[in-house]
Amino acid sequence: MKNPIANINMKNGSKVVIELRPDIAYNEVCSFISAATKGYFNNHKIQRIVPGSWIDISYTAFNRKECQYMLPNRCAEESGGIIKEPQAGDVCLGYYSENEVSGTEFVFPVRNCPDLTGKCPVFGTVIEGMDEIYRLEKVETYPVPYPPRPEIEINCPCTPQIIESVDIVLNGNEYPEPEKAEQFDFPENWPVFE
Repeated sequence: MKNPIANINMKNGSKVVIELRPDIAYNEVCSFISAATKGYFNNHKIQRIVPGSWIDISYTAFNRKECQYMLPNRCAEESGGIIKEPQAGDVCLGYYSENEVSGTEFVFPVRNCPDLTGKCPVFGTVIEGMDEIYRLEKVETYPVPYPPRPEIEINCPCTPQIIESVDIVLNGNEYPEPEKAEQFDFPENWPVFE
């Protein structure tokens, strides 16, 4: 059975191709596929770049109410106890607590991140387009104040770096809606909708 593929099409014409890994992060892959096929990532401006560390696609749940949910953190359970250390070439979900990870916010590490092992589940591998990830790491940015956690570095691109669309190739498989955490502490950095 072939793994599903995600094509992240950038506004500048570049493409990042990800092999999704349901064998090590099934629920996380279901969440990514669900959000991508509903168009939640389309026309999104990348929000955070930390040179030498990672490209954080969003830290505000894509400014969409539909993206404001958490998944139970099941890194050990889903990976059969062999938890993958996030490193350059991986794609991971964002970390919020020991028990929960963001349902939609995803990150491209540009270094080995042993400190995030078991916290940010690796749910895919970049198989094409790492040159675009490294280009993004080097774009000019400006600092953004982050009152909830002033020690956290937030850098926003001076020139918008836009994901035009994300296409999913399921390779004949079907993936259900993700199982979401029923209760969680609402992050301070997520916008409030009426």
